[in-house]
Amino acid sequence: MTSTLEASGGGAPADEAAPPQPPAAPRRAVAKPAPAPLEARRWVLDLGASALLMLVAVIGFWPTFESPVVLLAGLGGLILGLGIAALGALRRWGILLVAAGVVVAYFLLGGPLALPHTTIVGVLPSLETLQKLALGVVTSWKSLLTTVPPVAPQDGHLIVPFLLLLVFSTLTASLALRVRPAAWALLPAGATIALQIALGTSEVAAPVLQGILLGVVAIAWVAVREAWAPTRSAVAVASEDQPHEDRRHVIRRVATAAGVLGVAAAVGGVSTLFAPPNEIRYVIRDVIIPPFDIRQFPSPLQDFRIYVDDFADEPLFTATGLPDGARVRLGTMDAYSGVVYNVSDSSSAFTPLRSNMAAGVDGETAEVRVEIGAYRDVWLPDVGQVDAVEFEGGRAEELRRATYYNPSTGTGVVTAGLAEGDAYTFTTVVPSVPDEATLAEDAFAQVEVPQPVAVPERLGELAADAISEAAAKTPFEKVKALQTFLVEGGFFSHGLDEAEFSPSGHGSARLATMTSADQMVGDDEQYAAVMALMAHEVGIPARVVMGFHAEESDGGQLVANGDNLHAWVEVAFADSGWVAFDATPDEDKEPKDQTTQPKTDPQPMPLQPPPPPKEDADEPPLVPDDREAEDDDEPLPGYLGLALAIGGISLGTIALLLAPFVIIGAIKAARRRKRRQAQAPADRMSGGWDELMDRAVDFGRGVPAGGTRYEQSAQLVATLEEPRVATLAVRADAGVFGPGEPTDGEIEAFWTEVDEVVGGMSSRASLWKRLRARLNLRSLTQGSSVATRVRSLREQVSARRKER
Repeated sequence: MTSTLEASGGGAPADEAAPPQPPAAPRRAVAKPAPAPLEARRWVLDLGASALLMLVAVIGFWPTFESPVVLLAGLGGLILGLGIAALGALRRWGILLVAAGVVVAYFLLGGPLALPHTTIVGVLPSLETLQKLALGVVTSWKSLLTTVPPVAPQDGHLIVPFLLLLVFSTLTASLALRVRPAAWALLPAGATIALQIALGTSEVAAPVLQGILLGVVAIAWVAVREAWAPTRSAVAVASEDQPHEDRRHVIRRVATAAGVLGVAAAVGGVSTLFAPPNEIRYVIRDVIIPPFDIRQFPSPLQDFRIYVDDFADEPLFTATGLPDGARVRLGTMDAYSGVVYNVSDSSSAFTPLRSNMAAGVDGETAEVRVEIGAYRDVWLPDVGQVDAVEFEGGRAEELRRATYYNPSTGTGVVTAGLAEGDAYTFTTVVPSVPDEATLAEDAFAQVEVPQPVAVPERLGELAADAISEAAAKTPFEKVKALQTFLVEGGFFSHGLDEAEFSPSGHGSARLATMTSADQMVGDDEQYAAVMALMAHEVGIPARVVMGFHAEESDGGQLVANGDNLHAWVEVAFADSGWVAFDATPDEDKEPKDQTTQPKTDPQPMPLQPPPPPKEDADEPPLVPDDREAEDDDEPLPGYLGLALAIGGISLGTIALLLAPFVIIGAIKAARRRKRRQAQAPADRMSGGWDELMDRAVDFGRGVPAGGTRYEQSAQLVATLEEPRVATLAVRADAGVFGPGEPTDGEIEAFWTEVDEVVGGMSSRASLWKRLRARLNLRSLTQGSSVATRVRSLREQVSARRKER
């Protein structure tokens, strides 16, 4: 008896102690040797979970580099960090020794993993390697954020993922191996993922895989670690069924974790139904390098007649190295506002220059050099799909920083403007031109082209009539029908002579007048716009391109001037891509009547306004008014919408994470309310004792499973050092098994004293232990069998009372 009290901590008289126990059991608990600092299975679990969590960040860097070399740097830093953490835990290193190990690993292995091109034989760090590694700790972050992805590994950008994974892998694994509870290791792991997102791009890499690794691994890891944790009770109760109890305990923990994952997956799946599609992920890169706004520049098609009139024989620029039949592009216009055909950024954003912009494009590779003459504009002359651009001369760096390119449309913009004396060389891929036999079997591509605005109604009728008259069935036949209708039915004129009626511009009114006249008269500017709009009216994806091409190039050289300036139409086919079609009649096909006028109905002759001025006055404004209207229609500022979106997503995420804990608290509160409001007085008295036992279990106090209230009270008196527990046990037994029913006052006083004992347990515990007690599931899973047996016994006693 005395030895039993000594093992449990003492504090109760000998006559109130628990019934005699086998003497070997408590002594075995006292003499139990301390467990090994790190078990083998914990090593495997903690290091494996840390590696999988860090792997989420490694995967996230893929869109930034778009090269397997990022995996070498990221995984290298990850493995080194895990090794340093494991060695430090094994040797019990302090924080200074662990930090020193990280520094040594960074300089010794940072060369072959992050800067292999600077090392000696690919392994040994050179002086240049050490210098770049030292500077990269400070400068690599800025360099990565100010470079348009995909970034080149040769520029030292791999230092960022290598250093980030090295440092945070060491920190995560060290906390996992040394600190309890293991959940503390999730903080640096989450910080790593947050930093990777901030330093990366708005493009997400394998989001499903990242979500599974982050959510499943984190929850399962913490659940298994808690299941393996040794009991915190003062006395370890040994029994033959202990291995089976431990196994059931682990199964319950894993099942609980699986339930939480199931609830999270269900809530996440439902939330995706209400989430707006195609949301943009904002990163630091978007703040440092704001997205380019093409709307600040007027359409190049507006200046078509100016180039034709003022630069007919004056060289604008000279391009050499052109493939046969290549067309030099100034701009691709795919958005019609009713006033002008303009360049849009709806297909893909304009981005600063980078290398490897034509990755995956098939065709003939060429290197073209352009020397600027009288050309003064922001639109970059180019050919095909540009892969890289290199400027020359004193303004080379200024022009490089001021150049933006849209790979989807092949359009480049130099915001600083090109001037005489500028030169550049670009590498490009020119796709092959498909023949008519190939196009005859091709279908239209499913591409997004901005919907044109204020299209003249007559264009749709003309398109339908042209296709019907040609009996066109296939996509290629429909495009050829539109082209033939304009080429054979129209007449060519730049409107430079006073006798010709062919004003400039391609607004809705100009095109309506042109197509309703007895003879269609215009040049490339009008015919290209008419064909593109007619194609839109019958569901054909089309856009307008302005540039230069000659019938025959002089050894791959083209001298661009107003005489060989053209505009044509490109139609998107599924297999052939964008294919060019010329909609303009031959230049020698002049109108039969040089004074051709539009159709007019005889009307009374009121006072007429003066005749329209010449083309200079009819030219549309440099910046269309519709773009200002678009800016005025924005309902909310961009930053306010971003703040609201981030706030809503953050609140939703917090609510999702807290949902399991709110549910656990609600279940425990409902259980307490049911016990206190039970119908039978004896059940309310017994419920108070059950509440005390459950709260003790939640606080990690040892409560004998299946024991009587007297046995349970003896255990708790020793562990809680609270003698009132024994008195409460006696009063509970009297209320349940006594001759009469307890009164409401006795029940209320009993519950008040129970709350005081529970409050004492809570006040003596730390904040972390109080939170764990509120969220502990042991009382919900282990206490049910005890309560069931007691309730069954109580029902038997009540039945005997009724029989008497």
